Amino acid sequence: MAEPPHERHAANGGGDSTFTVIVAALANLGIAIAKAAAGVLSGSSAMLSEAAHSVADTVTEVLLLTSLKRSTHPADEDHPLGHGPERYIWALLAAVATFVGGAVFALYDGVHSLTHGEEPGDPLVAYLVLAVAFLLEGYSLRTGLKQAHGEARHYKVPFGRYLRRTPDTAVKAVVMEDSAALAGLLLAAGGLLGGQLTGSGVWDGVASLCIGTLLLYVAWVLGRSNAEFLIGRPLPRTVRDRIRAELVAVEHIEAVLELTTLVQGPREALVAAKVDFRDMATAAQIEWACERAEQRLREEFPMVRRVYLDPTPGFAQRRSEGLNPWP
Repeated sequence: MAEPPHERHAANGGGDSTFTVIVAALANLGIAIAKAAAGVLSGSSAMLSEAAHSVADTVTEVLLLTSLKRSTHPADEDHPLGHGPERYIWALLAAVATFVGGAVFALYDGVHSLTHGEEPGDPLVAYLVLAVAFLLEGYSLRTGLKQAHGEARHYKVPFGRYLRRTPDTAVKAVVMEDSAALAGLLLAAGGLLGGQLTGSGVWDGVASLCIGTLLLYVAWVLGRSNAEFLIGRPLPRTVRDRIRAELVAVEHIEAVLELTTLVQGPREALVAAKVDFRDMATAAQIEWACERAEQRLREEFPMVRRVYLDPTPGFAQRRSEGLNPWP
């Protein structure tokens, strides 16, 4: 089985994700303007909620582009481990933008429409905008799905698992937000149709509330995903087991006593381990064993950028010397 989503080669430098986010940003910007105009002309609160949704999505894409750009800055003296985790800070802010700019406005507008009542206007313009928006959002979603499916096939993992576990939260955000956008367009169309058939603005208000609830869910999922990476997520268990096996396969290494891994970005991870070396190994042999171990890990797992090995006495040796057997 190939590596899970974390094991992407760094060859493209995130170019696929950048293109996906740019397509989504341009689509959402044009759609937001059209939806706002249609909402004003038709008097539809659901259309105005959808306009807020697209504005929030546009802001989200800008934040995601910022995250992609800033996270590629190389390590320096002030940031010895690089800037990879900065991607998740900006992506978390993008999730907040979805919550504040989209969900809160949609819920407020839905409640306002239900409590104050609004006379539905001419829905023709709104229908036309919804149709065009559906095509544009569909194209943007297709771009995101194409990349996500390609990555899932590369790692030979189910698409659903890839989308749940991928550290490339920019692609995850585009797929989820565009999927929510298409669902929101259908809800807005349903609200317009219900108001047109019944002459009541209740349908429009209910559609707006549904759109707000949908955006709340998307914001929560994306926020939680980015928070997990900011807190610190290890490489998958299967990958950790393979790392242990690679280390033990190196000459002069007897056992891996403790292994710590940390995902720092879609194509960047850190490995640290307490290693028991052969008791009779010389200092030079231990040094070369460390070099060989790092080389093997980098060759087998291209995303592993940093390897730290700590020579540690094994359990038997620690007991014989009267030390705590647990380092």
